[in-house]
Amino acid sequence: MKGHIFIACLLVLLLGSVGQVMASHIVGGELTYRCVGQNVYELRLDIYQDCLNGQDLARAQDTPAFITVFNLDDGTLFNDSISASSFSVVPPEFNNSCVNNAPPTCLTKVTFFKRYTLRPNQRGYRIAYVRCCRNAAINNILFPSETGATYFCDIPPASTASCNSGASFRNFPPQIICINNPLVYDHSASDADGDSLSYTFCESFEGGDNFNPKPFATTQFPRTVLYAPGYSSGRPISGTPALQINPTTGMISGTPNQLGRFVVTVCCNEWRNGELINTVKREFQFVVTNCSKAVVANIPQFSTEFNTYIVECRSQTVSFINQSTGGFAYKWDFGVPGGTSTEFQPTYTYPDTGVYIVKLVVNEGSTCPDSITRFVKVYPEYKADFEFSGLPCPNLPIQFTDLSSATYKPITGWLWNFGDEGISTEQNPTHSFAKGGVYNVALTSTSIRGCVDTARREVAIEDFKPFAGNDTVIVKGEKINFNATGGTEFIWTPSTYLDFSERSNPTGTYPDTGRFTYRVFIKSLKGCQGEDSIRIWVVNQPSLWVPNAFTPNKDGKNDLLRPISAGYTGIKYFRVFNRFGEMVFETNNFYDGWDGWYKGEMADIGTYFWVLSATNRFGQQELVKGDAILVR
Repeated sequence: MKGHIFIACLLVLLLGSVGQVMASHIVGGELTYRCVGQNVYELRLDIYQDCLNGQDLARAQDTPAFITVFNLDDGTLFNDSISASSFSVVPPEFNNSCVNNAPPTCLTKVTFFKRYTLRPNQRGYRIAYVRCCRNAAINNILFPSETGATYFCDIPPASTASCNSGASFRNFPPQIICINNPLVYDHSASDADGDSLSYTFCESFEGGDNFNPKPFATTQFPRTVLYAPGYSSGRPISGTPALQINPTTGMISGTPNQLGRFVVTVCCNEWRNGELINTVKREFQFVVTNCSKAVVANIPQFSTEFNTYIVECRSQTVSFINQSTGGFAYKWDFGVPGGTSTEFQPTYTYPDTGVYIVKLVVNEGSTCPDSITRFVKVYPEYKADFEFSGLPCPNLPIQFTDLSSATYKPITGWLWNFGDEGISTEQNPTHSFAKGGVYNVALTSTSIRGCVDTARREVAIEDFKPFAGNDTVIVKGEKINFNATGGTEFIWTPSTYLDFSERSNPTGTYPDTGRFTYRVFIKSLKGCQGEDSIRIWVVNQPSLWVPNAFTPNKDGKNDLLRPISAGYTGIKYFRVFNRFGEMVFETNNFYDGWDGWYKGEMADIGTYFWVLSATNRFGQQELVKGDAILVR
């Protein structure tokens, strides 16, 4: 028994030791290489360590680094270990006197070098490094303390006469970013071979864990990390404007608006003769903290294009807005020789169209200066416009035609809002409106140069409702005066028993009983056309009745409790009462009825009492009483 207790205690001590040694301290890394010649490549691995919170023993175990080299032709690999070549402290890149409540920082970079001779092959090589121990406080990935990191690079195929060198990033990433302060950071790289470079945010990869903190890589490539909801490799940090990277220059800009620690990976792509030959990755953790800079140079970003103040498409004159804080002196450079100003918010007229880099320096030459650069794009003239045609009638197609004009074409985007929740992205759409009314239609068009404009027009659709009249019951020998509405032209079919068939109010005279259905074609003054119908029931003698039940469920069948008559000219009143004697409904119109609601609520199921006072064809009043059941 004592032996088991001793073993258990030993395991606890060992696991505790592993947890301490593997404490989270890795904040980033990158693998690059340089061609020395004769198929010899110098590998460089940089590991960034948190020397403020990471434990010394854990950081010390980063060396040696375990490296795996894959031959992508045949899948073979070999493992190697490399001792650290240098340790250096990365400067914080800010002056404590210029940042209010500056948080403490400590970042070290451990660099490993080693040369390998790699014979030429058809598919090239992949070199990978796997480690555990990410910082546990990362906000944009799930389970950060359990998610290690893998850094790798690919060496493209080469002949014995030539070989490629990977691109190399120029600057250290920023250690501290102040929340709600604009960030402009140069994440560009240089390439010894003169290849063209492009940039993008890209995925981070999982690696080792606390139980296997420094594994050699395997042929099974690791999975990408699991990003937390709301984040992705292309949206690593939330901000207004959002964090962006310029694909051409590698400049990162945006204004982070959430505190925390965020993994950001930048891919630098190498292009030669129009083909992608290699990609170099750098992963780093950006820390957004609740500090504030004493001086902040800020030109707002009003355009959705990368780091662009404005795309001016109406003239060559630009008015600048200055949102800087803590400044007492301002120097503007408008990106044109001799184009400068010391005003707080200047206005400048550019000599020509084009893209300009504007720089604002606040408190130049002082202890705490700051600066910012933005693009200004000048492409006048641009104007959105459109026209529409077609009969302005409900449910008929209206043709909309884009008339937007641009000095610098083509126009590439259209967004129509028809004012009735309908939208379209076609250039020349058709749209029909279900009901009459005045609709505010808007077209927002966009040119290839980033010019955006919105045109608005009112589209009046006629409130066209062709109506033949209510179905009617009359007594044989009587006349009925029809009264169709909704237009200016009317044609009744059939014309049986009608005195006129081409007006709104013909008179019908019926010598015998029967059921008759008439359709009326109606045309409005604006050209809208439609039909409606009416049914006439001719009976032998007058009658008056009220249904003994109704079902107010809005299904279009027996929804109303109302009197039905033949040979009666009108009613004085129709009243409905509940079992407490309260009047729940009253009308003096044959065509109105009770819908089963009382005081804004549905009435209870049950029996209701009614009283009807009607006027017969001789002008006499007749009083009728009864009851009806409300059923739901």
